[in-house]
Amino acid sequence: MPIHNNDIAEIFDRVADLLDLSNGDQFRIRAYRNAARTISSLSRPAADMVEHQEDLTKLSGIGKDLAGKIKEIVETGSLVRLKELESQVPAELTALMNISDLGPRRVLILHNKLGISTPEELERFAKNGEIRQLAGFGEKTEQKIIAALERQASRNDQGRVKFIVAEQIAIPLLNYLRNLKGVEQVEAAGSFRRKGETVADLDIVATCTESAKMMERFTRYEDVERIISKGDTRSSVALRSGLQVDLRVVPPASFGAAMHYFTGSKAHNIAIRKLGVKMGLKINEYGVFRGDRRIAGKSEEEVYRSVGLPYIEPELREDRGEIEAARENNLPDLVELKHLKGDLQSHTTATDGKFSLEDMAEAARERGYEYFAITDHSKRVYMAKGLDSRGLAKQIKAIERLNGKWRTFRILKSSEVDILEDGSLDLPDSILKELDLVVCSVHYNFNLSRKRQTDRILRAMDNRYFNILAHPTGRRIGMREPYELDLQRILEAAKQNRCYLEINAQPERLDLAAVHVKMAKEMGVKLAISTDAHSIADLEYMRFGIAEARRGWLERDDVLNTRGWNQLKKMLQRQ
Repeated sequence: MPIHNNDIAEIFDRVADLLDLSNGDQFRIRAYRNAARTISSLSRPAADMVEHQEDLTKLSGIGKDLAGKIKEIVETGSLVRLKELESQVPAELTALMNISDLGPRRVLILHNKLGISTPEELERFAKNGEIRQLAGFGEKTEQKIIAALERQASRNDQGRVKFIVAEQIAIPLLNYLRNLKGVEQVEAAGSFRRKGETVADLDIVATCTESAKMMERFTRYEDVERIISKGDTRSSVALRSGLQVDLRVVPPASFGAAMHYFTGSKAHNIAIRKLGVKMGLKINEYGVFRGDRRIAGKSEEEVYRSVGLPYIEPELREDRGEIEAARENNLPDLVELKHLKGDLQSHTTATDGKFSLEDMAEAARERGYEYFAITDHSKRVYMAKGLDSRGLAKQIKAIERLNGKWRTFRILKSSEVDILEDGSLDLPDSILKELDLVVCSVHYNFNLSRKRQTDRILRAMDNRYFNILAHPTGRRIGMREPYELDLQRILEAAKQNRCYLEINAQPERLDLAAVHVKMAKEMGVKLAISTDAHSIADLEYMRFGIAEARRGWLERDDVLNTRGWNQLKKMLQRQ
């Protein structure tokens, strides 16, 4: 049975939760969480790396011990350490750890004093006013818990998985289906094809000579846990991950129409069908029909052409103005990975990265970049061994020495500088002025009010050395909500001060979200796409940032790091 990266990450996260609940060593807990984040975000299966006996310790946050545990999970499907912890700590309490304002200490108090073990029990006690009676809680904390539970219940991504997790599941399945004799076309549709941040299920469309054999192969896939339905041209299965997969086999004449229909979004499809109705056409998954005669459907281009529109890229199909833009021949010429000249956020072993300055730079150079920013953390991020002025000055000298090696590649002297609660920056101007690029971010005090958080960032942007606001809303998909922020005011200030915002390509961040990316474009604020790489492998994340940029309608000119260094340098000079 295949072990996916997400399976390993879930085991590591569960170990971290149980260690936290048993008052375990905080550095060990953090190591497990970092390892879970690394494995869940890998661009290739960790199981393949184990099979090929690759050195897992080269991955960010993975030492010899954790590499051994990954191997154990891949080979046995479980982890002895997790079983040991589950025998010591009530495992059901881990669900409470995902609720904001509840740390391990409070979870244990609630369990020991009130017998609370589940979110449902927590909600009942909170609404009955019993939690406020406990020492160290009070009415304010009780109300925060209720609000956190309500936010969790209202989240629209429950039951969904991050795009990278869906990708790790989908690609092996697609390849497995394509290996069947007689298969002509097999493609994934749905939100997966639209590069959604999260995916609820997988829709696969295929053409082949014998659909019965395709259905048999599909339902016998080794990762299938349950067959939901099985027919001659359509089957549905539930995988071990919980993800549902629907496979539809269509004739070649209908393939384009089926891909359009099942790619969606629903709102986009309805709008296209309405255009068809006005022209006397019927559009469905089988084709475009005038009366009983099919006039289009073999390709998606045919479907769009039948209603007088050019082809619309899947990432744009959300009914957010793309049909009007297509009608006016004003669709964006979307940015592509090949347009990027460099990466504007990365980390080395000087702080919490896995590879040396030279190794990271060499890997970026091999990708064809013209420049590469090393943005190790400033001193406020003490858990990451953040650099003070002296440490950064030392790194600047090392960068200058390395830059003497290359004629067509440059390491940018940079730093990811913390924005402190009062809006000041974590490093003095005396060292910031020595840098090519200053990336600024919020890593602490996420719970400030909307006004205080906004004012904090606005004050930071007044510093003339501030260039890019990194991961601007602080979200982690499915893990942490964005902090309260007036993003419109931030974008207005960025435009006024000649600052920029980042699309952080880390698969668990994708921050800015696509809707805010489009907002920035419409306001005339250019964005950087950066990997926030902590290892060489993380440089692969750039494609996720590109996908988010495309979903936000960005063109080449909208992206800061599509410029060569000489032009970029001018854009970074605020005065």
